Amino acid sequence: MQHVTIPQDRIGALIGEGGETMRRIEDRAEVRLDIDSETGAVAVETVGDPVTGLMGPDIVRAIGRGFAPEEALSLLDDDMRMFELVDLDAATRNKNDLRRQKGRLIGEDGRTRQLMQELSGASVVIYGSTVGIIGGPEQVRTVRSAVEMLLDGAPHGAVYSFLERRRSEMKRQGLSYHEFSG
Repeated sequence: MQHVTIPQDRIGALIGEGGETMRRIEDRAEVRLDIDSETGAVAVETVGDPVTGLMGPDIVRAIGRGFAPEEALSLLDDDMRMFELVDLDAATRNKNDLRRQKGRLIGEDGRTRQLMQELSGASVVIYGSTVGIIGGPEQVRTVRSAVEMLLDGAPHGAVYSFLERRRSEMKRQGLSYHEFSG
């Protein structure tokens, strides 16, 4: 059994209307979820296939970090899909710096985050003091590099060029990526 803590404002997304999302996670990931609504603590117990059950905590963590339940459940669709978090607190000095860096990562009207998704093929969510990424290993690596470039102060244009270059390389290598539909 593994324990995951998620923010209180994401418990509703994890449970879903009438417990529907929770049941869907339990069925697909072959786990049992014990959710403490007061503290945000979630106990994840594997009840079926142990390999499938290993994804349970990541699915709960992804929903807790702002992903839609459907996107989090996509971790079960392919063995190569992975979930990764980039901690922004480690790259910022104070709350004002965190707010500024989040602004750089999101971009005007969400354009930078949207371009990271479109050009890498990964799903990207910025929530609290983290950037969540769901995708294949190359996609996740590409977004992580773009995020690090922005946090290090690189101009947005240089980051966009990097993303376009990586997209071309991934296409040339035949690495599939899912088109972001949003």
